[in-house]
Amino acid sequence: MVRSLPALILALLCLPVAYAADCASLKSLSLPDTTITTAEATGPGVMPGGVMAGSAPSKQMPAFCRVTGILHPTSDSVIRFEVWLPEAAAWNGRLLNTGNGGFGGSIDYRQMGNNLMRGYATAGSDAGHQAEAEDASWAYRHPEKIADFGWRATHLTALRSKDVVKALYGKPQTTAYFDACSDGGREALMEAQRFPDDYDGILAGAPANSWVHLFTAGVALAQVTTGNPSAYISSKKLPAINAASLAACDAQDGVTDGIVSDPAHCHFDPAVLLCKGADDLTCLTSPQVGSLRAFYAGGHDPGNRGSAGKLIFPGLLPGDENPIWHDWILGNAPNGSNYTNGFFRYMVYNDPTWQPLTAHIADALKTATERVGKDVDATDPDLRPFAKHGGKLVIYHGWNDPAISPWNSVDYYRSVETAMGADAAQATVRLYLLPGMEHCLNGPGPNVMGQLSLPGAGGPGTGALDLLQQWVEKGQAPGSILAVKLGGTKEAPVTTVRPVCAFPQEAKYDGKGDPKVPGSFSCVAP
Repeated sequence: MVRSLPALILALLCLPVAYAADCASLKSLSLPDTTITTAEATGPGVMPGGVMAGSAPSKQMPAFCRVTGILHPTSDSVIRFEVWLPEAAAWNGRLLNTGNGGFGGSIDYRQMGNNLMRGYATAGSDAGHQAEAEDASWAYRHPEKIADFGWRATHLTALRSKDVVKALYGKPQTTAYFDACSDGGREALMEAQRFPDDYDGILAGAPANSWVHLFTAGVALAQVTTGNPSAYISSKKLPAINAASLAACDAQDGVTDGIVSDPAHCHFDPAVLLCKGADDLTCLTSPQVGSLRAFYAGGHDPGNRGSAGKLIFPGLLPGDENPIWHDWILGNAPNGSNYTNGFFRYMVYNDPTWQPLTAHIADALKTATERVGKDVDATDPDLRPFAKHGGKLVIYHGWNDPAISPWNSVDYYRSVETAMGADAAQATVRLYLLPGMEHCLNGPGPNVMGQLSLPGAGGPGTGALDLLQQWVEKGQAPGSILAVKLGGTKEAPVTTVRPVCAFPQEAKYDGKGDPKVPGSFSCVAP
């Protein structure tokens, strides 16, 4: 045994060398419509070249093989993608891919880094262009780039990342997962609907899956809330609005804690804020009351002779009218949304001079549906092919999301039940609605539940992704999922932990226990 020790040491020393050589060999990998630009082994704790400081958790990064490439399925396609692969001994055998936010334009290195640290092979793309998330100018007269953004980049990244995994490890992944939010949630549903064999488990957060209706509703709301400048609500009035909505609904669950646990049954009338004298920051003028009502009601077409017409996209929920409304809804002045403007100017009409306040809403909805709906909307409720593949889908959405109404996720879930039948839907998809959660993360309520590669609230194995894996790999369907509100300080890293129930159940307070601990709540039918 002693004489074999030098050989053993030599073999161990050769492992990193062999791994580096195998990684470098991927540079010559030949894949359809793909150019591999780099393939290099990166040491532990080293920031990969080209990755900006702060965009990946470099100090904790393990050694890995970094593969970068460009997908060019059409003559106008330039889809940059990356695959990060841990050393074979550290690999958990799974592939976990990331998505995009907004209009895309960059790779989510931070989430990829977190995936890597948990032992996954992981991949992501820039969705076919390089730009800020609110910039859609790249789409101007580029229909193929719109298709790349809408579905092609995500699908091809799934295929090519699997090819790279098999080439390096000599075998395919045991299971493949996708975890993303917002536009990434749209990409997630697109994968489940159109490419049911790409992933075994999908975690879809706050999905912007009905782009055409979401942004057309944005036009309708802009005309109501900013078409008359006196109807514009300054973000300086948000504290008064939030105080009023909490006064109306915070205590209805039996505990006053700054969280509206059941906003669906919160009956908050903005008229309570109507100014009784001069306009100031503690009240709303009559036009502003109308604007606030419109935000809660959602975007409608104009109807006939000024009457409210058909709902285009549902509205927001009361209880968290905090500064985040400035970023998503109000802005610094009545200028309209960058997302709505960019969508219609560069994706739909190819007219940089298009303006929401003069747009014809029915034409905007019709034209957007005809020109880009097939590429950007992911609303098909028939998930039977995904179910046949054995796929499992978990959707989550914050009740206080100011960007995308949670009612949209409820509507999609119910459409799946109608299309597949309730039992078949239950065997394939779950929906979780988080009180006090904003867009993907943050908010006054518990909002970290193991999504986006964040830890589970109850430790390893308790997060949404962990439970999704158990559903896929062991057939154990998830029940409630713990969510945590982070305190942000060393003294109080966690302030509240509560269960999040599978829709349509909701967490009910027992009326006597500590509302900061999950044992004081139980999942009950509404």
